[in-house]
Amino acid sequence: MAVMAYKILFSDIDGTLLNAERDLSELTVSEIQRIREEIPVILVSARMPKQMYHLQEKLGIRNTPLICYNGALVLVDDQPIHSTEIPLSTVKQIVAYNENNSEGKFHISLFNADSWYVEAYDYWAKREENNTRISPEIKSNRDVLKTWEPSLKGAHKITCMGDANLIEKAFTYFSRHLGEELHLYRSKDTYIEIASKEVSKLTGIRKLLTHFDIPIEEAIAFGDNYNDTEMIAAVGHGVAVANARDEVKAVAKAVTVHHKEDGVAQYIKQILP
Repeated sequence: MAVMAYKILFSDIDGTLLNAERDLSELTVSEIQRIREEIPVILVSARMPKQMYHLQEKLGIRNTPLICYNGALVLVDDQPIHSTEIPLSTVKQIVAYNENNSEGKFHISLFNADSWYVEAYDYWAKREENNTRISPEIKSNRDVLKTWEPSLKGAHKITCMGDANLIEKAFTYFSRHLGEELHLYRSKDTYIEIASKEVSKLTGIRKLLTHFDIPIEEAIAFGDNYNDTEMIAAVGHGVAVANARDEVKAVAKAVTVHHKEDGVAQYIKQILP
């Protein structure tokens, strides 16, 4: 089925839509701009909203919805139509574990909507800033929790980054004690990405499709990582890039070339000449 038979296109960003320079290639920009009037292109990512705006602007799709934080926050016209936070009590447990760790502390980033908080402008904060082109607010975890306390605000996402040994032990602890309520993603051994277990990229997609009354069978999606698996399996036409995890390829209807070779754009070009 040609892409024009679909009503909407969803794409993961990192490892899927971006090239080796973590940017949008000229081909990707031109191909998405070519189809955007016929088929809305929606970015679906673990990123916060303002880490995605500049990409939307470059693609000429700034007016389209966004699925942020792996589905925890869905925006239409920059307003939330869905929001699921990690409860404040759970955020406190994660912060307390890190503070009481006798082997040393790791980096914690706390995210809510367009706010990103780090305790220090360290190696991990700088790396994330370089990757996403957004700067964090420097504030201790305890101060963030105090600010959130009156309204019982939680986190849309938490990232833990640091020494592989510390991260491995934290992952084991969180899985054992908080695993029933949290998704714990590990894209590398120095990194844990945490979200509510109630959400996924697929739940975000379903919320958006319900809002616009589009059947999921009429959606096409592109992805590469574990957190894309459900999305790729569920839509009408799920496409994995060549660098995708085997789990993603196993459920995909098609596999395109590597993200460094403009896999998404090449696939669009191929099925929509």
